[in-house]
Amino acid sequence: MDATFFALVALIIFLGVVIYFKAPQMLTGSLDKRAARIADELEEARKLREEAQALLAEYQRKQRDAEKEAADIIAAAETNAARMTEEAKLGLEDLIARRTKMAETKITQAEAQALQDVRSIAADAAISAAERILSAKMSGKAADSQISDSIAEVKSRLQ
Repeated sequence: MDATFFALVALIIFLGVVIYFKAPQMLTGSLDKRAARIADELEEARKLREEAQALLAEYQRKQRDAEKEAADIIAAAETNAARMTEEAKLGLEDLIARRTKMAETKITQAEAQALQDVRSIAADAAISAAERILSAKMSGKAADSQISDSIAEVKSRLQ
C-alpha cells in the first residue's frame, strides 16, 4: 500500500465527515428556508385571495344597490309622471269648465242686455206711437196732462 492510497482514503474519510456533519445541516437549513419562503408566499396568496373575494363581494353589493336605486328612481319618475299627467288633466278639465261657465255667463248677460235693449226700444216706440195718437185725438191742456200721465204709465209698465 502506498501513500497515495492512504491519502485518498484519508480524503474520502475527511469528505465523508464534512458531508456527514455539515452537509445535512446545510441541506436542511436551505430546505427549511425554502419551505418557510414558500409558506409565506402561500399565506400572502391566501390573504390576497381573501381580499380579492371581499372586494368582489363589495362591488357586487354596490352593483345590486345601484341597480335597486336605479329601479327606485325609475319607479319614482313613473309615479311622478303619472301624477303630473293626472294633475294636468284635472287642471285642463277645470280650465275648460271655468271657460265654459264664463262663456255661458257672457251669453246670458248678452241675452239679458239684448232683451233689455228690445224692451227699451219697444217702450220708446210705444211711447212715441201713443204720443202721436193721443196728440192727434186730443188737444189742449187736458190733452197735455193726459199724454204726460199716459207716457209715464207706459214707461213704468214696460221697464
